[in-house]
Amino acid sequence: MVAERSGGFVARHVRSIPRSGIRDFFEIVQSMRDVISLGIGEPDFVTPWRIREAAIYALEQGRTGYTSNLGLPRLRRSIASYVRRWFGIDYSPENEILVTVGVSEALDIALRAVINPGDEILFHEPCYVSYAPGITLSHGKPVPVPTSAEDGFALRADAIAARITSLSRVLVLNFPTNPTGAVLGRAELERIAELCVRHDLVVISDEVYSELTFPGHEHVSIASLPGMRERTIFLHGCSKAFAMTGFRLGFACAPAELTEAMMRVHQYAMLCASIIAQEAAIEALDNCHDEMLRMREKYLERRNFVVAAFRRMGLPCIEPKGTFYAFPDISPTGLNSREFAIRLLEEERVAMVPGDAFGPGGSGFVRCSCSTAMDLIEIAMDRIDRFVARVRRPTPAGA
Repeated sequence: MVAERSGGFVARHVRSIPRSGIRDFFEIVQSMRDVISLGIGEPDFVTPWRIREAAIYALEQGRTGYTSNLGLPRLRRSIASYVRRWFGIDYSPENEILVTVGVSEALDIALRAVINPGDEILFHEPCYVSYAPGITLSHGKPVPVPTSAEDGFALRADAIAARITSLSRVLVLNFPTNPTGAVLGRAELERIAELCVRHDLVVISDEVYSELTFPGHEHVSIASLPGMRERTIFLHGCSKAFAMTGFRLGFACAPAELTEAMMRVHQYAMLCASIIAQEAAIEALDNCHDEMLRMREKYLERRNFVVAAFRRMGLPCIEPKGTFYAFPDISPTGLNSREFAIRLLEEERVAMVPGDAFGPGGSGFVRCSCSTAMDLIEIAMDRIDRFVARVRRPTPAGA
């Protein structure tokens, strides 16, 4: 008789990770009708025509095979040129750029390439839902560094320093940030860079929302600062800026030693990204700057409308400096994040993501995605206003 396994057949580190709070919530959403979704972080714009045309042409020409593990040489040259133009960083297309299946794969292989079991990995919170589970799956120890609404959800070097130990190995950054829309100014980024050099930390910088930094704010990549290129893995992709989520096309740029390490994982896990997506990405990076700017202008218009609407309702909301998200504080209603989101969905058919899906620092908030058409956003905000007026916690007498 085979002895019974303790805990069944599932690995302990897999059992320990939670299901995605976003996906769990949207399982509920998909079971309902007539819902306006301000939840999923996906552009509502169709991928620009010239990008789709490049994919169609590649199919017509029969380009349907494998590519190099690193990706098409022509795409790697386009990436090198794009990163030089936008971020002021030089990478060699030959051995410092790796094309991946979305930024999600880039993050996964970056973590697996640099983490040893037991290493402590720092990341700011609230944050994208994949960071802590990805660290755990790579046998590292997640160490969240809190940010606060009072500080605009900006990350501070002092907060990082307070959590660094002898086991600290990596700092994960995401600016502009999902879910808060926070950005990181040059002065604070320089202090963080100095801290990373002093403590010999590797930095994994997820900059997929960088083009969606709104006018009046500067996006600076930490990899562009003195002493940081050699210790930074720069992650980016086409999903957000070019409305190419379904193409699943990302890339990682890093010194040759780190790129080689990531490629060793990538070659066994994925082999290569889709050649059709790679052909489309060349067109996006080389020729679709104007289309990206037009989409960003629409996101800015929506952001302004949404933030003003939340504030009129009496829900404090910082002004996001990038991305297409707003992160209002719903504590004046007396409901917690999940109660607010569930009741809003059931009573008014509007979907937003509970803030605690992004970590404990998101408790008392919800994430509102502005990647929905303005006419639907207007209807949704009217419904939210009606809901908030109905559930708002009364002000104590004499207050």
